[in-house]
Amino acid sequence: MTTMTENASGLREFKMPDVGEGLTEAEILKWYVQPGDTVTDGQVVCEVETAKAAVELPIPYDGVVRELRFPEGTTVDVGQVIIAVDVSGGAAPGGTAPVVAPAAEPVPASPPPPAVPADGEPKPEGRKPVLVGYGVAESSTKRRPRKGAEVPPQQSGVFHAATAIQGELNGHGRPRPLAKPPVRKLAKDLGVDLTAITPSGPDGVITREDVHAAVAPAPVPAPQASVEETASVARVQAPAPVATYDAARETRVPVKGVRKATATAMVGSAFTAPHVTEFVTVDVTRTMRLVEELKQDKDLAGLRVNPLLLIAKALLVAIKRNPDVNASWDEAAQEIVLKHYVNLGIAAATPRGLLVPNIKDAHSKTLPQLAESLGELVATAREGKTSPAAMQGGTVTITNVGVFGVDTGTPILNPGESAILAIGAIKLQPWVHKGKVKPRQVTTLALSFDHRLVDGELGSKVLADVAAILEQPKKLITWA
Repeated sequence: MTTMTENASGLREFKMPDVGEGLTEAEILKWYVQPGDTVTDGQVVCEVETAKAAVELPIPYDGVVRELRFPEGTTVDVGQVIIAVDVSGGAAPGGTAPVVAPAAEPVPASPPPPAVPADGEPKPEGRKPVLVGYGVAESSTKRRPRKGAEVPPQQSGVFHAATAIQGELNGHGRPRPLAKPPVRKLAKDLGVDLTAITPSGPDGVITREDVHAAVAPAPVPAPQASVEETASVARVQAPAPVATYDAARETRVPVKGVRKATATAMVGSAFTAPHVTEFVTVDVTRTMRLVEELKQDKDLAGLRVNPLLLIAKALLVAIKRNPDVNASWDEAAQEIVLKHYVNLGIAAATPRGLLVPNIKDAHSKTLPQLAESLGELVATAREGKTSPAAMQGGTVTITNVGVFGVDTGTPILNPGESAILAIGAIKLQPWVHKGKVKPRQVTTLALSFDHRLVDGELGSKVLADVAAILEQPKKLITWA
């Protein structure tokens, strides 16, 4: 799908790009330009949020902003025009800024098919701007119309011509089915062909229920009840309770973007992977002393050194000693996929919701390199600049609930991963040390794992190894 069109007056219209991976819409979070502003090729004009992450959107040409088609906070379908730029070199007429169009504006017709010269060869396409972190993606999916939108009658001919050409591009009349990433993942795990499913969602989108229905056994017809039995049941059944709401004392917050994607992923994980959680309480006094010593080490100067750094290193050593824990489940092939690398996820709470970026190849990093990667990961997440690529491919995750003063928890697996370690608050507690009760720095660790991949013995060994390292951090040398 092209992301811009130009008319004879030199006005270019920039469309919401197709970000790929089955995403069909994005919310405009912030405009960085206004009508009348001059823009240059590659300049970031707005920030948008998809179900994956917030990303910045660059404009692909020079000119003067003529019109912003949607205000901030509007969810826009892929392919809709979001900004118009005058590339003829003139300013906006009359020096007045056009008003931003309302969110309910009808969907413009699809662009006409590309021009073909007399020799029959299509002209090469120009540069295609893309969202940061995605790269160029050729779209073969017919964009679904916005709810309530209609194609103007005078443009219907162009619309059908473009649709016909698009059908050829989609493989002989088989357009790519519309479904969001979690639904595509579920279909892959269950071995379901999305093209064989009749969608029940709005605008032809395939839902999770459609996928589950495709693999559910055919219902057995119930025996026909007699008229007398039906009447008897109707008499004893109480009416269903009616939900009530108090609009004056309640606030409704739309669930969308990253938060919606996280909710869907967590539900899918909780009801797909059989979770087991084990706990251990450990004396980490020696680890806390080591943290203070490392803060003074010149090899770690300028890097953030904290308990999370040593806990992450302890988990990596435990995985090295028990490599089978680092795996994933392939539902379609009915295979366990052992990973010979560790992409270590770090759960981060941000204003947009929970993000889990991961440190690629964390197993091969030295302690200073791991400290540097952790610092960059946390800073990027807090700024809301985490890219979609940074959140893909994780194998195991750490979540630090202790920063909120919580002792422990039962974490839910990040979808597609084998284990997640929760760190509780580190507190001074009475502890038996060398036969005497003394105040010691104590914390509780919780390890959740996918019981299809990890049995109780393996999960217990991993958790026990992490605890042993944190109690006696010299094992980082003897076990590494």
